[in-house]
Amino acid sequence: MRGLLDKPVQFLKGVGPRRAESLARMGILNARDLLYHVPRRYDDASTITPVALAQVGMDVTAVGVVRNQGVVPTRSGLRIFQAVIQDDSGIITCAWPGQPWIERNMRVGDRILVTGPVRFFHGRQIQPREHTLLERADAGSKSPGTASRSTPSETGTIFVTYPASEELPQWIFRRVIGQNLDWLLRHVREEEYLSATARGELGLTELSAALEACHRPRSMNDKDTARRRLAFDELFFLQLLQARERYRATRERPGIVFTRTNALIRALHDSLPFTLTGAQVGVLREIYADMTSSRRMNRMLQGDVGSGKTLVALFAMLLAVEGGYQAALMAPTEILAEQHTARISDLLDGLPCEVGTLVGSVTGGRRERARARVASGEADVVVGTHALIQEGVEFHALGLVVVDEQQRFGVRQRMALAEREPRPDVLVMSATPIPRSLAMALHGDLDLSTIHELPPGRRPVVTRLAGHHERGDVFRQVAERLERGQQAYIVYPLIEESEKADLRAAETEFARLGKEDLAGRKLALLHGRLGGEEKDGIMRAFLAGEIEVLVSTTVIEVGIDVANATVMVIENAERFGLSQLHQLRGRIGRGDQGGLCVLIPGAEAGATERLEVLARTTDGFEVAAEDLRIRGQGDFFGADQHGHGPDLRFADIVEHEDLLALARDRARGLVDEDPGLKHNALVGMLLDRRYGDRSKLFEFG
Repeated sequence: MRGLLDKPVQFLKGVGPRRAESLARMGILNARDLLYHVPRRYDDASTITPVALAQVGMDVTAVGVVRNQGVVPTRSGLRIFQAVIQDDSGIITCAWPGQPWIERNMRVGDRILVTGPVRFFHGRQIQPREHTLLERADAGSKSPGTASRSTPSETGTIFVTYPASEELPQWIFRRVIGQNLDWLLRHVREEEYLSATARGELGLTELSAALEACHRPRSMNDKDTARRRLAFDELFFLQLLQARERYRATRERPGIVFTRTNALIRALHDSLPFTLTGAQVGVLREIYADMTSSRRMNRMLQGDVGSGKTLVALFAMLLAVEGGYQAALMAPTEILAEQHTARISDLLDGLPCEVGTLVGSVTGGRRERARARVASGEADVVVGTHALIQEGVEFHALGLVVVDEQQRFGVRQRMALAEREPRPDVLVMSATPIPRSLAMALHGDLDLSTIHELPPGRRPVVTRLAGHHERGDVFRQVAERLERGQQAYIVYPLIEESEKADLRAAETEFARLGKEDLAGRKLALLHGRLGGEEKDGIMRAFLAGEIEVLVSTTVIEVGIDVANATVMVIENAERFGLSQLHQLRGRIGRGDQGGLCVLIPGAEAGATERLEVLARTTDGFEVAAEDLRIRGQGDFFGADQHGHGPDLRFADIVEHEDLLALARDRARGLVDEDPGLKHNALVGMLLDRRYGDRSKLFEFG
């Protein structure tokens, strides 16, 4: 269903075909796009300094009409663009050293806003850091130099600045939006999907009022209130999209109701030489509640490295086996799958539960026998890689799918096992802790269980920063650990040196270390350009202790348990995100010897304050929260593999975490009551309009 706001922007006042082409290049195709093209900056007139009061040494924002302008050459050859501006209090010169091209874009009579320091050079001068053309001299004025004192976008005392381009400067946006705003606001009222009661409960303003406040704020608080409403809309429709997928995955068709007998669960529990942590017990209650209900489980289990996620997953798999079903654990690499198989087999030794393995490198008769065990049901727990989803693999009765390191799989890979009949429960695991707000934004279709607690007795990895001048001492410490029979990782951000970046590279340093700091030691080089078999062989040799030092790029970020690896050195540590560094250091200290991680920033890094977070804490959730604060949500969403990453222009998931929770609860409640949105047609239309084909992925029936 198309509305008046779908009208092509070409047919709005002041646009036309040529300007419409320029607007299209900025992503503005229709009237709605123009309405949502909100200002990027607001200047309160109370902070505007009359030019007569602009004193040398002050940093000011001023507004005035250009009375004179031109380029002034200097003896040194520098060309300075100057403009004399006038307001009600007087005149002042503005100077842009080395920017003579501004002359092409500024005319006598233009009204401009400038921000910058006041300096003295043949009199007072403002040297603008930023300037905005508020109104063109000939844009509706009767004569040059008589630019209007106010425009439709300046009602009150707030000056607005829009995202603009060279083709479409500021004054054009101000003029076009000003000419059309009343019409746009009148028709956006048709898209108000929140009732007055709902807005009151949520503490939100009306949609048309919010958009008017964006373009015509009467106070700085107006724009903040407006942004909060638009942020809620973004978060609500994101959560609605995910709530529909959650409903489809968990309730559209009945799940398996598993019967718990405790025959295997109690036996495993009693055989453990340790007690489960309170956090493990808590998440198991959540998982068992899902599995013993008719509602299909679609849950994410996250926890730090070493928090015991795999053991929790094993207890879940045993519940499936007790109920007469099989369980499958899918890992991203063959080595990790083999380690899971070995550990699970040890834990289940003596129990009536058969463990099978299915990986890509197994071929011929062995592969056929492995597949036969899976198909017959002889293998109760099946551990494998993507080989589990290859054509020809049939399960006897698959009841539970566990996906380890879920972020390493694409959406379709993760769901391939889950789409079988009967519909198995799904548990995805991640060792990359993310803050609650980010988890809600990225994984709103999943229920979330979190292990915040490490098992008692686990020794945290000691992390310290070292200056580049301390490198020699660092490698002497590495050599001492090697002498004691331990192993080490040395991590670099690049494979080979680049002329564009003064960074240490793995290939160059591998050759140097073998001749100098770690001469006589068994070193190997591992990076992403190596073939799969070659990488696999190197990792196996390192696991077996045949290699003492693994010189690597970040391909080891998700790897294997090498209990003997106790030390890691990360060069140019400032090049990595905090969460990535935390993941890397999770590769060491996995035995009983503890671990040491040394971060060496580059000489010009200036990033030690950020890296101090790693030295201060080993809590992955604290690290992730700080990483999100520093890097911003864009980096996280850019790396998202979820399949429908959010496009958030107004919402900030840290600042608006309360809105995110409200949006999630409202979206889930709406979908539970009306899964197909048949009784909420306007909401459904707006969802399709906002997310296009992505929303159709989750249609029902």
